[in-house]
Amino acid sequence: MARIIILRHGNTFDPSDVVTRVGGRTDLPLSNSGVAQAKAIAAHFKGQTFTHVYCSPLRRTRQTAEIVAGRAETLPFLTEIDYGPDENKPEAEVVARLGQEAIEAWDSAAIVPNGWRVNPAQIKSDWTAFLAAYADQPGDILVVTSNGTARFLFDVTHTAEAFERKLKTGAYGTIAYHDGFPTITSWNIRP
Repeated sequence: MARIIILRHGNTFDPSDVVTRVGGRTDLPLSNSGVAQAKAIAAHFKGQTFTHVYCSPLRRTRQTAEIVAGRAETLPFLTEIDYGPDENKPEAEVVARLGQEAIEAWDSAAIVPNGWRVNPAQIKSDWTAFLAAYADQPGDILVVTSNGTARFLFDVTHTAEAFERKLKTGAYGTIAYHDGFPTITSWNIRP
């Protein structure tokens, strides 16, 4: 049976940069630290054979996939969500507009804050279809995506333990199939 590695792209900001909430409409490349994260992941998976490598059309995920696996096929559903009026805004402005409780609800339960353009039912449906397509196939699959999209995996899988939904930059999780059902067996692993 397949094992699916869900990898969040590397950093798009370096320590001296103003960090903003980067969504699907902001197509940033990896920063220097993001390239370093991708290289660390590549070293971690050195010698690993992936039967398939997928990423979103965004540069940050394509770059990460290329560094780690040397190739990737793009799947539009893996694109980061649209943060609406908060797209590309500094986090302090986002918190000021929404309130800390809304951010915490997003981080802990994927409750979409007011104004963000997200269709959770569609994302869950896409993940369900993707996971079902590989349930009986052998080999390891690499999926490079963003945090906003990855968090919905918790709604369509089992989990081996209580993991935090937020997938950190340059971190990965693993999905294995138990009795035919996808189960998150690890999450937020950084090499």
